[in-house]
Amino acid sequence: MSNLKIYNTLSGKKEEFKPILKDHVGMYVCGPTVYSDVHIGNVRTFLSFDIVYRYLKYLGYSVRYVRNITDVGHLLNDEDSGEDKIGKQAKLMNLEPMEVVQHYTNGFHDVMKAFNITPPSIEPSATGHLIEQIEMVQEIIKNGFAYEAGGSVYFDVEKYHDKFHYGILSGRKIEDLISNTRELDGQSEKRNPLDFAIWKKADESHIMRWNSPWGEGFPGWHLECTVMSTKYLGDTFDIHGGGMDLKFPHHECEIAQSKGGGKSEPANYWMHTNMLTMNGAKMSKSVGNVVSIEQLGSGDHPSLEKGFSEMVIRFFMMQSHYSSTLDLSSSAIAAAEKGFEKLMNAMQTIQNLSTSDSSTVDVSALVEKFATAMNDDFNTPILIAHLFDGVKMINSIHGEKETISGSDLELLLTTMNSYVWDVLGLKPVENSGAKDELTEELMSLFIRLRKEAKDNKNYSLADEIRNKLTSLSITLKDSKDGTTWEKE
Repeated sequence: MSNLKIYNTLSGKKEEFKPILKDHVGMYVCGPTVYSDVHIGNVRTFLSFDIVYRYLKYLGYSVRYVRNITDVGHLLNDEDSGEDKIGKQAKLMNLEPMEVVQHYTNGFHDVMKAFNITPPSIEPSATGHLIEQIEMVQEIIKNGFAYEAGGSVYFDVEKYHDKFHYGILSGRKIEDLISNTRELDGQSEKRNPLDFAIWKKADESHIMRWNSPWGEGFPGWHLECTVMSTKYLGDTFDIHGGGMDLKFPHHECEIAQSKGGGKSEPANYWMHTNMLTMNGAKMSKSVGNVVSIEQLGSGDHPSLEKGFSEMVIRFFMMQSHYSSTLDLSSSAIAAAEKGFEKLMNAMQTIQNLSTSDSSTVDVSALVEKFATAMNDDFNTPILIAHLFDGVKMINSIHGEKETISGSDLELLLTTMNSYVWDVLGLKPVENSGAKDELTEELMSLFIRLRKEAKDNKNYSLADEIRNKLTSLSITLKDSKDGTTWEKE
């Protein structure tokens, strides 16, 4: 169907994408833990996989995209001790845990919609799959890779490693992990400090608890994704994605649980997005450089000169490959905004291009470059560079420097629409600088006044109009058919 290649974290190299079932793709992405507002780093991960989802569908695949909601079991230190993140927030807000879950899930969905991120095919929650999780714990125990201790159940990492390979995804050596792991308070019941909980006994302060064969407790965070991914996509599916921070231990544990439960390797391709930085530094609340989504929109932050629309932020994020670190700065987003406006203007201009008997531009070669970029591990920065080659082509044809045939124009229009709207998921923004109705009317007035000035031999006024518009980055182009304009 395509020549798509994906960088597979599991193998450490780019591989040709071959789905398990012809024309069908199963993809799982770790979703949010809904105990707080979604932040811009989260948005980058979900945006990246939105593009993967969109491009696979563009190629003609039928895609089942599963992205979970974590609503229990994610403890404060991301390990096996401490309070449940949702339970703690429920106490702080004096709400039921599921009220907290619903509140932040609604907020998450609102943000996804604002950034035009496509909803997944299925969005399961951890609390909705407790029976399946208990059943998997029982299966792992039966297979000898887990043990009960004090009402909790722990995965036996060393025993698993004797048969399989713990560290196959992250590249970590179990010997180093064991030597660097120290015993944590309250975890003496573990046979080895490296073992992780797949079912955890609930102490008296723990709000979220369910009956199980081992007493009242709750599922381990790592277990949830293993259960939900395989339930809806099968024991082995095509793509598993998430942020780079989940590679170890979360995804490593997922693989171990799946094999320990008698299943095969859960995913053929593992994809990981990289982190977001702010002015060259990792975003941190302690440093004070965290920017909320609301602040990005309003500009109400010391590091921002102004606010930016969600579409501009989306466009900005796609100018860096998903696997590369992306640095967020006001100047970088402002530069992206100018590029976004140029692209939006060109997407309007292309609608009114005149055709000729023949083309002086090579549309087919440009279209091929679009496909080559995206087939190279969803390389959006290169795609965007080629889209701007398309912008130059559109503007040259509009300015009568180049010609295009009817068939080539149809190909260019169809392909630009597909990649800009469908694959990249962009959409015009009101007052973005594109040629909206008001702008068009004002420019028509300026062009008419300038023409009248020239007809009356008032060349100083005509020049003044042109120069003023130039200072506003607006270029007038005179031709035998009249005057047109373009915003740089």
